[in-house]
Amino acid sequence: MDWMPLLSTLTGAVIGIAATLIADRSRWRREEARHALEVRREVYTEYVSALKAAGEEIRAVALGDHRSESARDAAVREAVRGTGIYTASERFWLVGPPQVVEAGNEAFHCLRAIRDAYAGGVAVGSADEAPLIERRRRAMARMRHLMREDLGIGPLGIE
Repeated sequence: MDWMPLLSTLTGAVIGIAATLIADRSRWRREEARHALEVRREVYTEYVSALKAAGEEIRAVALGDHRSESARDAAVREAVRGTGIYTASERFWLVGPPQVVEAGNEAFHCLRAIRDAYAGGVAVGSADEAPLIERRRRAMARMRHLMREDLGIGPLGIE
């Protein structure tokens, strides 16, 4: 019996199956990478939005009238909690690469410094507030730049 045609057919089948498995694996990796990118985009958007909302909320509270320092402190802290920043922060820490998380954490700490200043009685628009706002602006710009870089989006060039 001539085994050559059988071996040729078997070899062709193995090569075909291997090529299909390799192509499927490659397609799966591309889909996983695309999905991970979309998840990061969603989480980054949620985090930046929560940081912005928290900043606006604490500013609004700081502009209001408060009967006492403790009432002001409580109102400013509650304003931050109500924005969902802590949940967004945890999601961000789970999916962001280290350099983006580090920049995001710096922006968060800048927000907390402003929150603490407002809670302590610093007035909106005062000389004491200005360096805190500038530090937060720079931290937010750096964070956005790194997020855009991670997402494969070019720099804005306007910050």
